[in-house]
Amino acid sequence: MVAILGAMRVQTSSDWAAHASAVLRGAGHQKGAARDELIKLLARQDCALTALEIEDVLRRGERGGRPVGRASVYRVLELLQEHGLVNRLDLGDGIARYEIVDPTGDHHHHLLCDECGQLVPFHDRDLERSIERLSRRLGFRTDGHEVVLRGSCSRCH
Repeated sequence: MVAILGAMRVQTSSDWAAHASAVLRGAGHQKGAARDELIKLLARQDCALTALEIEDVLRRGERGGRPVGRASVYRVLELLQEHGLVNRLDLGDGIARYEIVDPTGDHHHHLLCDECGQLVPFHDRDLERSIERLSRRLGFRTDGHEVVLRGSCSRCH
């Protein structure tokens, strides 16, 4: 069964935000306003955002937060990636996207419209089982995977 994700999240956004803050604090990083704003923004997302999309939202200071500049966005994304808190997605279109890494290992895959660029997250338990069976059959320990299905969304075809 394939489930297209909407507002569904296995854990709450505040859980991931608290986890991310605790990991960074445990690694000796000082708390910072830009980092906190970026963590809160990522925690509210159901799917990946580009650095420019993140910058745009944070620059406007939505939800009462302080505006955040481009250099801070890239610096914080790099820090989060170094600590395994976000995953950088390269979908072959030259644009890096970032999404949170659920510490439970739960993850989703993506449908990418080649026409308009719409990115749609989905879960598929049968696909996960197939990947596990394939790995076992080939004697390969799979530590992670990304599945991106490319084509045209319903608006574009």
